[in-house]
Amino acid sequence: MRIAIIGTGYVGLVTGTCFAEMGNEVVCADVDADKVASLQRSVLPIYEPDLDVLLRRNLRTGRIQFTTDLHAALMHGDVLFLALPTPPGEGGEADLTYVLQVARDIADFLVSAPVPGYRIIVNKSTVPVGTAEKVAALIAAEGASDFDVVSNPEFLREGAAVDDFMKPARIVLGVSSERAARTMRRLYEPFVRQGNPICVMDPRSAEMTKYAANAFLATRISFMNEIANLCDLVGADVDHIRMGIGSDSRIGKHFLYAGIGFGGSCFPKDIQALLQTAQCSGYAFKTLSAVLDVNRRQYRVLLNRILDYFDGAVAGLVFAVWGLAFKPNTDDVREAPAHNVIHALLEHGARVQGYDPEAMETSRKVLGEKIDYASSAYDALEGADALVICTEWPEFRRPNFEKIRQVLRHAAIFDGRNVYNVRRMAAMGFDYFSVGRPYVAPGAAHGQ
Repeated sequence: MRIAIIGTGYVGLVTGTCFAEMGNEVVCADVDADKVASLQRSVLPIYEPDLDVLLRRNLRTGRIQFTTDLHAALMHGDVLFLALPTPPGEGGEADLTYVLQVARDIADFLVSAPVPGYRIIVNKSTVPVGTAEKVAALIAAEGASDFDVVSNPEFLREGAAVDDFMKPARIVLGVSSERAARTMRRLYEPFVRQGNPICVMDPRSAEMTKYAANAFLATRISFMNEIANLCDLVGADVDHIRMGIGSDSRIGKHFLYAGIGFGGSCFPKDIQALLQTAQCSGYAFKTLSAVLDVNRRQYRVLLNRILDYFDGAVAGLVFAVWGLAFKPNTDDVREAPAHNVIHALLEHGARVQGYDPEAMETSRKVLGEKIDYASSAYDALEGADALVICTEWPEFRRPNFEKIRQVLRHAAIFDGRNVYNVRRMAAMGFDYFSVGRPYVAPGAAHGQ
C-alpha cells in the first residue's frame, strides 16, 4: 500500500518505519530540512530501541523515503497519516494549529490536483474529541469530496514503541464509512495475525479511547503512589501490596509500581487535555484533577528523604543522580521527575552530577550547565555525598555496591524507583531510602 506520513516526530517515525517494514511504500514529509537530511542518512533524532535497525533496512530497500515536499508526499500516498504535534495550549487544551494547517494543505491538493483520487486522511496524533469531524468539515468546505477522515490513535510506549507497533494489543479505528474501514483493516491485518482485535468504532469514540487509556494508566500510578505514601506512615510495604493486589485478575499487575511519579510527553499532556474537554463540556472530572495533583508533588517524597537525612543542610553537598530520562529506554526528558528532583536540590544549594545512558544531551538542552554531566554511572559518584536514583535503567540494577560504598562520602542511597531489596541494602551497610517501603538500619538485617 502507498502511504504518506506527515510529520517525522516520535509517532511519525515509528509509524512510517514499521509500515515500511511490513512491505508498504512509505514517504515521510517534514518541514525541517535538517531533520529530513539526517533521516535520509539514517540518522535518528531520537533514541528508540530497534528503530535504527529497521530504518536502515528500509532505506536500503527504498521502501521508505523522506522529503520536505508535502505535495510529493500527498501525490504518493493513498492513505495520509497526520503525525503532527498537538502541544498543550494555555488552558491545557490540545493545540490543533499544525493539524488544521496540514488539513488545509490537503484540501488545496485535493481540489487543485488534476486527478488526485480517493484519499484517506488519518489522524494519528492525539487529538480532542471531534477533531476528525473538524478536519473533514474543513476539507469539505474547500470543495473536496473524494476522501474520508479516520481517527487511528497510537498506543506506543516510549522504549518499546517498535514492538508495540509490530505486535499491537489492539488497533483502534474511528471511521465514518465502510470504504475507509475496509482499507484500514487491510492495512493493519498483517500486524494482528495472532488474533488481537481491530476495534472499529465512530471517530469520537476512537478519539476518547486514547485519552481514556492514558488517563486510566496514569490513575493507577498515582493511586499506587498514594498507597506508598500511606505505607510510609503506617509501616506497611508497598511491594507486598503490589503483589497482593496485582495477583487479582480484575486488577492485573501492570502500572502498580510506586515511585516519584510519571512524566513524558503523553500522560501529563493528555490528562490536561481531557480535563479541558471535561471543563468545556460542563463536567468536573475530579478523579483526574487528583491524579495530576498527586503526580506534581510525588517527587517531593524523595526530596524530603534527602533533606531529613542531612537535617536540611544540603547546601554545598554533591549528589550523584542516576537517571535523567522520564523512563528507561528513551532519551525523552519531558516532564521527567528526575528534573524536578534536580531543580529542587539546586534550589537548596546542592550540586548535582548526573548520568543517564541515553538522555545526557536532551538533559543538557533543558538544564544547560546547571549540573555536571558524568561519563558513566561510577564517574557520577566521584566526590558525591550520596546517590539518588530517578530512572530504573537496567544497568543500575546490579552495580558494584562495594565500589559505591567506598566512593560515596556517605553510604546513603535515595531510590525513587524501588530498584533494590531493602534488607539486602541494609546488610551491605547502606542507609537506603525508597518509596513506600520501611527503612531498615544498616547492619540490622541479613542479606536476602
